[in-house]
Amino acid sequence: MEKPDPAAVPTTTRAQVELEWHDVTDWGVEGRVWAVQPRQRYFDRLPAAAEAETRGLLDFFGKFSVWDMSRCSAGMRVRFDSNATAIHVRYDLRTAELALPHMPATGVSGVDLYARVPGEPWRYVLGSKPTSQQVNMPIVVGLESVEREFALYLPLYNGVESLEIGVPVGASFKGVAPRGKPIVFYGTSITQGGVASRPGICHTAILGRRLDRPVLNLGFSGTGKMDPVIGRLLTQVDAAAFVIECCGNMQPQQIRDRCVPLVQQLRAVHPKTPIVLVEDRGFPNAWIVPDRAVYNRENHAALRESFAALNQAGVPALHYIAGASLYGDDTEGSTDNSHANDLGFMRMADVMEPTLRAALGA
Repeated sequence: MEKPDPAAVPTTTRAQVELEWHDVTDWGVEGRVWAVQPRQRYFDRLPAAAEAETRGLLDFFGKFSVWDMSRCSAGMRVRFDSNATAIHVRYDLRTAELALPHMPATGVSGVDLYARVPGEPWRYVLGSKPTSQQVNMPIVVGLESVEREFALYLPLYNGVESLEIGVPVGASFKGVAPRGKPIVFYGTSITQGGVASRPGICHTAILGRRLDRPVLNLGFSGTGKMDPVIGRLLTQVDAAAFVIECCGNMQPQQIRDRCVPLVQQLRAVHPKTPIVLVEDRGFPNAWIVPDRAVYNRENHAALRESFAALNQAGVPALHYIAGASLYGDDTEGSTDNSHANDLGFMRMADVMEPTLRAALGA
């Protein structure tokens, strides 16, 4: 039998300590808007009223809808301050499908802990490794008792029914309220986090940390298609910026038909909010599979045409990110020639960060 890596397994030989549990819904979760509208569950990304309109927005295979995907907690993050020497979690997952063939349980169903002290950047701590729908475990033990800010990222491809954070009795603990004006990402399975090994390594999460901004992740696997129904929901969000990265779920003519109307829909309500249009990633094997190269070339051309038309019409605060090198130029940035691996997500963040900084600065 393979022995566990001692460095990767929380120490359990220490004397058990009594824990004080904190329900994260008591102070709120970032990446969750439309808060005043009823939801079927707290950790759904869309309000209950959106179900009727989004159930018919299906993926390529007619299997999953925007509504189905919206029940995943992708992009949600809870923050808290504590001097605890150990951080525990207990949470219930929506489904028993903990992993996918190309994505581990740590990314699909795990939570991911980061921390920082004032004046320093966010740093990764550790995450959970779910083996059942009910998770109750220490994330990390043996910490020095120093006051820190923590951020816990929620699962990317599973939903959450409930979530509590436990710290030893006597430790300080204060929930940090969600901030307003998120960067809103609307897109595909890659936006949702497919197929990151853990929630904090999705490019939306990386950019949120680097820019120190809240993020709303509206990536819907297979169903991010610039739909006007989603556009109407986006207009209800007081966003710092809108990042539209839907092209990977669309054909060139769909982009020509839908991109300009979507931007106009947003501009009618948000006349000055930056809008960033992002080409889909270049397929890593396009160098050897001609059809992949043609698809990329035609999709990118369609988005560039839409961007040019919007600029010619005088639409302000528009920005553009080319997709050919989002995963890098060495073919190593994907898991399956489509979805990003952790390296691909880091490279996406590197490419997108300067444009987002410029947009937000403007």
